[in-house]
Amino acid sequence: MTESYKYPFQNPDLPVGERVNDLISRFTLDEKVELMCQFQAEIPRLGVKPYKQGTEGAHGVAWLGEATVFPQNTGLACTWNPELMRKIGSVIGDEARVYYQKNPAINGLTIWAPTVDMERDPRWGRTEEAYGEDPHLTGTLTTELVKGLQGDDPFYYKAVATLKHFYGNNNEVDRGCDSASIDPRNKREYYLKAFEPAFRDGRAGSMMTAYNSINGTPCNLNPEVNDIVKGEWQMDGFIVSDAGDVIGTVNEHHYVDSYAEAVAGSVKAGIDSLTDDQPISFRALHDALDRGLLTEADLDKALRNTFRVRFRLGEFDPEDRNPYSHVPEEKLCAPEHSALSLAAARESVVLLKNDGLLPLSSGLGSVAVIGPLANEVYTDWYSGTPAYRITPLQGVKEKMNDRPVHYKSGLDRIRLRSAATGKYVGITTTSDTEAVLTAACEDVNQAEVFERNDWGWGQCTLVAVGNGKFVTESESGLLTATSKEAAGWFVKEAFGFETLPNGSVAMKSWEGKPVLLGEKGSLSVIKDQEEGLASEWIVEVVEDGIEQAVLAAKQAETAVVFVGNSPYINGKETTDRPDITLAPAQQALIQAVKAANPNTVVFIVGGYPFAVNWENEHVPAILFTSHAGQELGHAAADVLFGDYNPAGRLNMTWYKSVDQLPDLKDYDIIKGKRTYQYFDGEVLYPFGHGLSYTRFEYSELSLSQAAMKADGTLTVSVGVKNNGDLAGDEVVQLYVRAESSRVIRPLKTLKGFNRIHLNPGESKTISFELKGSELAFWDVTRDRYCVETGIYTIMVGSSSANIAQKVEISVEGEIVPPRSLQSPVRAINYDDYEQVYVDECCEGGESIRTVQGSGWIAFHDVQLELSTASQFEARVSGNIKGGEIKVKLDSPDGETICTCTVLPTGGRQAWTTVTAPLSEVSGQRKVYLLLQGEVQISWFRLS
Repeated sequence: MTESYKYPFQNPDLPVGERVNDLISRFTLDEKVELMCQFQAEIPRLGVKPYKQGTEGAHGVAWLGEATVFPQNTGLACTWNPELMRKIGSVIGDEARVYYQKNPAINGLTIWAPTVDMERDPRWGRTEEAYGEDPHLTGTLTTELVKGLQGDDPFYYKAVATLKHFYGNNNEVDRGCDSASIDPRNKREYYLKAFEPAFRDGRAGSMMTAYNSINGTPCNLNPEVNDIVKGEWQMDGFIVSDAGDVIGTVNEHHYVDSYAEAVAGSVKAGIDSLTDDQPISFRALHDALDRGLLTEADLDKALRNTFRVRFRLGEFDPEDRNPYSHVPEEKLCAPEHSALSLAAARESVVLLKNDGLLPLSSGLGSVAVIGPLANEVYTDWYSGTPAYRITPLQGVKEKMNDRPVHYKSGLDRIRLRSAATGKYVGITTTSDTEAVLTAACEDVNQAEVFERNDWGWGQCTLVAVGNGKFVTESESGLLTATSKEAAGWFVKEAFGFETLPNGSVAMKSWEGKPVLLGEKGSLSVIKDQEEGLASEWIVEVVEDGIEQAVLAAKQAETAVVFVGNSPYINGKETTDRPDITLAPAQQALIQAVKAANPNTVVFIVGGYPFAVNWENEHVPAILFTSHAGQELGHAAADVLFGDYNPAGRLNMTWYKSVDQLPDLKDYDIIKGKRTYQYFDGEVLYPFGHGLSYTRFEYSELSLSQAAMKADGTLTVSVGVKNNGDLAGDEVVQLYVRAESSRVIRPLKTLKGFNRIHLNPGESKTISFELKGSELAFWDVTRDRYCVETGIYTIMVGSSSANIAQKVEISVEGEIVPPRSLQSPVRAINYDDYEQVYVDECCEGGESIRTVQGSGWIAFHDVQLELSTASQFEARVSGNIKGGEIKVKLDSPDGETICTCTVLPTGGRQAWTTVTAPLSEVSGQRKVYLLLQGEVQISWFRLS
């Protein structure tokens, strides 16, 4: 018997497109407006339930309650294990389903993960959230996470991955108003490469745009969302804006004058769901419709995309049709999920250095566990809530059984005293929940003792020893010892201690406001320069943390020092890192412990690369892991004692100093020589680096053919043998370099990797399939990818710097023809530049303007045939002051063949066409356009 349905959209046997179209056609215009935001409205008359777009799930379901917590994304990337990523994605999908089943109106199934942003600079405050500096590694790992999260059913999604943030989002300072200057080669060869496989291969169902602009256009208005993501990559889901970003188009970017223009432009540019203040967004949508900036058809198009995903999540179908309709509640924090978290934490540990101290002997008589991160398991802003936490200290104690473990945090314990009154700071309990700091103690024995953690760069936290709570700032400005952790969007547990000339200190809040002594003796943050009795404090050290650590180290056979960062201090969302070193207090701790005990291990627990130069030179063993979730302590101990042989590999270059890095906001990795692909200096630890407790040997590299064509496929094979005494994993890495090219090419580029397990004495042959298309670069002369004819070096090894085998191969591709400038050439398609950046052109495409009123762009290998009748023609804006363009040959100081005056045009986006005569010249030359003044150029030609 055929079941009857009131509406076609309810019939699961109909094609999904037909069902979606039918449902959208039944919404009123007002209903459509109310479905355009993150919290989609309920439409009872049609049986459409309320739905929330966006559940956090970066490395485990977050913000909804207890869930399995995996290592941070930067740690997961250090596993170099795509299969593991797929399993983790599946767990996140399962646990998201459990929460969805509990409250489908609030706990959505569109998961705002993974973060795919390219990490070309380790100072980025959100480095912990992404997968490193290489697009192939990032693309491979995130694609597998997407597959696991979305499931393998041909129609139904388990959950939906929302890739973020598209794109060029790698600085926090001014992210809401900045514009990243990214030329076509950087864009195509680097930034877009990371996103592409998750759509083409992983079929990701959603994507989030970034806060910043790209080349002058806010990302929520970026035409590449429609042209590339939905067009070239054939993404079949929906696009969501980042929180508050559409309104930010007005308030921060100052790009348009009204919210109506902002929402209209965003929707037309491909944004299907707005993550903004909903009443404001609803009003703006209605205004845009009333003004003709949007049509109902525009809303229909967006809603088709969001509801297509909701249909595929099974919301409108009988449960028996959807294999993911009921995930047992026992799957939440299930034992097998905990086991996977432990496996991920183990696999992510990177052995940076080992002079033979590790692994520690199972018969070790005593050990000192030292450091501010030794007895901590930190979560971050996008972490879930773990059901339990195993600290490194706990893990080591389990290994040692009843043998001595000497623990010291290495942190000073202090008392605070008012410099004005001489009274000590204590805690006055005014209620069950509020413990107020007051400077009212005459007797030193009544004073509260605080453990002070100096995170560096003017950021300290205080924990009251009496109750174990962090000192924080209350809503009224009072200092209270009431916080369980130093965390949150605003970290009110972070304080500054500035030493004054007289030896006292000025204590400042997280906002840099002074901490003063109030009339009733309370410690308060004065925000409006109100009068206080004193702002100077005396810090008395009750217990010297380093001295205590040294005593512990001297009592033990081996000392393990756990250092690193807090995910909420000195580097986080909205805050970029001021440096890449460890906090000075941590450096001093390491040096003191090493002097006391030569058998010292440094274990870094952090979300970023660190410049640990002294440690690398003097400490015998160094390990790194991210904040690795609930099983951090077990994983750390397993690696330390050799129960797990480390095989993590770095997903980023570890530089020696920030002096090796260009400006944080410079997005040109080619000219800026960023990442292992272009950096030619000496690094601390290279991309792909990681040691083992065993030894691997590579045998001869072989190719399936002596030469290949651009449209062909090459099989690359290499033998790997475990020559050591322990079983372990090796990560075999394949790199390629073009030996000759018309343009600057990478020193090497990762094209494949394989994490393998080998028992002692075991050998395996590892094969990679390398497509000719993977050798392509973006040819700006023809706006397409090109595989050049030439010699390429195929390299295989254990890191980007440790190449074990290499061989050359001849590739039959194309020879890029000389440029012709007779037809209009986009200015952004330069071969080189100086002191310019890419900006928008409101007429379509992009343009070039100078940084400080003077710069140039160069075009190489140009075939010139210019006569006395030839002219320079360009589309330009002269802004308020105007300027000039000079056309020169061979160098910026070369022969001038044209000078073109650009008159003021009244604004950067006020465009006009200019012409000027050219001198007679012929032959193959380099052409330079020198821009002077307020000149902006979109296109030009020499004809």
